[in-house]
Amino acid sequence: MTGFFITASGTDVGKTFVTAGLLRHYVKQGATVRAIKPVLSGFDTVAMAESDSGRLLAATGQDVTLENIEAITPWRFAAPLSPDMAAVREGRMIDFSALVKFSREAIAPAGPFFIEGVGGVSVPLTETQTVLDWMDALALPTILVTGSYLGAISHALTAFESVRRRNLSIAAIVISESEASTVPLEETAGVIARFTGSTPCITLPRAQSAHAPAFIQLAETLDKYRP
Repeated sequence: MTGFFITASGTDVGKTFVTAGLLRHYVKQGATVRAIKPVLSGFDTVAMAESDSGRLLAATGQDVTLENIEAITPWRFAAPLSPDMAAVREGRMIDFSALVKFSREAIAPAGPFFIEGVGGVSVPLTETQTVLDWMDALALPTILVTGSYLGAISHALTAFESVRRRNLSIAAIVISESEASTVPLEETAGVIARFTGSTPCITLPRAQSAHAPAFIQLAETLDKYRP
């Protein structure tokens, strides 16, 4: 299986939830699965178990230690801002070439592998480069995560078009139900699907009992990318 880049239409719409869910699914199937989250803003060592990187490690049964987090997330910043802004606060910067190199070298030769991005597709990483440039450099199939909040349809379609303009393959769109959403999840997915052609649109309800079927469906979609 090839690797996948998990991105989103914005911040806090469910990238880590989707990535961790996929990891747990494949672990349950007995597969060797890996994920990295190279860039992370808002990191606090005191609460590292609750960080995105900590959740990914836990999903694969690894200990949530600073050493293990450093292995999958070399670029960590304390401020909960876009990575370029958070880096400046610490007198640092993200070396884009080094980020691409780290990502390429981490891609597993076999078994499911996921790279979780940071924020949405257009979030700046440096003064001149965004997450989309990172995705373009890696050219991996994309999983696009969006929410079901009011306004999510516009954000999802904008992100979809941005990714498609780079000629990147979009393996699936995951509509993760937003907390306290006033918009029906299935209706949101139906509208998005009207504008995204044959790209699978998978709904992910918040109800605990509904999670497993959604991840099974998503995994079956990704399995079509097996070489």
